[in-house]
Parts: sequence; C-alpha cells; structure tokens
Amino acid sequence: MRNRSDPPPPLGTGPPTRPPKPASADVTAERALADTLDDGVLAVRASEGDDDAFAILVRRHSGRLLALARHLLGNRTDAEDAVQDAFLNAWRRLPEFRHSAAFGTWMYRIVTNRCLNVLRHPPHPLALDTLPEPADVNANSSPPQVAEADAAAAALAKALLGLRPELRVCWVLRELHGLHYDEIAHIVGCSEQTVRGRLFRARRALMEAMRPWR
Repeated sequence: MRNRSDPPPPLGTGPPTRPPKPASADVTAERALADTLDDGVLAVRASEGDDDAFAILVRRHSGRLLALARHLLGNRTDAEDAVQDAFLNAWRRLPEFRHSAAFGTWMYRIVTNRCLNVLRHPPHPLALDTLPEPADVNANSSPPQVAEADAAAAALAKALLGLRPELRVCWVLRELHGLHYDEIAHIVGCSEQTVRGRLFRARRALMEAMRPWR
C-alpha cells in the first residue's frame, strides 16, 4: 500500500535494479484475478492505497493515452511527460473520483487538460515527429508514390499542429480516437453543440490546407 502523496507506479519499462523475488502461487493467482476486474473496482481499490490495482489501470490505459498525447503535442518526449504527470495527478485525486464517468474517460480528460496547458504555454517549438501516421501504401508502390504519401502525411501533421488547441483536441478525439460527441464534450468541458462547431471549423481548415494534395 502507498500513501496518497507517494508517486504512482512509473510508466517506464526499464530493467529492475535487482532480480525480483519469485511470487508465490497465491500472489500470482491474486494478480491474475485482479487483471480480470473492471476499471471501477480497480479504481476503488487504488483509492484505498492498492498500488497493484493502480498499476493495472496504468498498464491498461497508458497506450491509448500516450497515443492521444502524441497526437496533440506532436512529439513523443512531451507526450510521455504529459501522461506521466496525468497519472501522478490521477493517483493523488483518486479519492475525488466519483465514477460519474468511466475511468478511461476521466483519464482522457486529465491528459487532455495537461496537453492543452502545454500547447498554450509551449516550452519549445512543437516538432512533427509523430502526427499523424503516414497512410498505408501498397507494397508495389513506386518510390515517388511512397514519397508523395509521406509528404501528404507531413502536410496534414503541419496543418493539424497549426490548428488552435481547442479545435485540434476535438478533431483528434473524434477522428483519431473515435470518441462520441458526448464523450468529447465531457472531456473538454463544453456542450455537444460547441464540440460540433469546433469539429466543423477544424475539418474546414484541414480540408483547405490539404487542397493541393487532392
């Protein structure tokens, strides 16, 4: 068990400083059972100080949250920092979690707010190293076709990073993460009508930016 002021289990997957002690059969069985529990139960356990329960939540959600942060911030380093900060914040705020939304949606909101703060006060110019993935090309595509697909993906990345943060967040959550309008509204803290308006403006700006690639 951890105190609420202690940091959560880290995101990193580096090697341990010493070989772990073999787990007993009972411990192994308990961990396997915990892996089958839903997020709500694990969140309750974590709020009571169960760091193993929180570690499972981190493992379940870190991939999608890292993808979200990379889509919003445009580079891996800032994304990893944002998600680590978000999990630390979530660990400390777990007693406030009232299950009015799914744990994953709650984490989306924390990560999104963290990324918006970075976007509004960037420590350095945003890079274009992850956004978005180049389109799939046929194995038989010629080098010029591959180069053109990569250039189009880079152009879309640049256009997306050029959007105002609130427009970019709504577009990424809808188009890249497939969230519904009501989920996006909950995450960004606005009405569904506002979400639809931001998506309309984002799509129009991106279509205009990508006009040369049609």
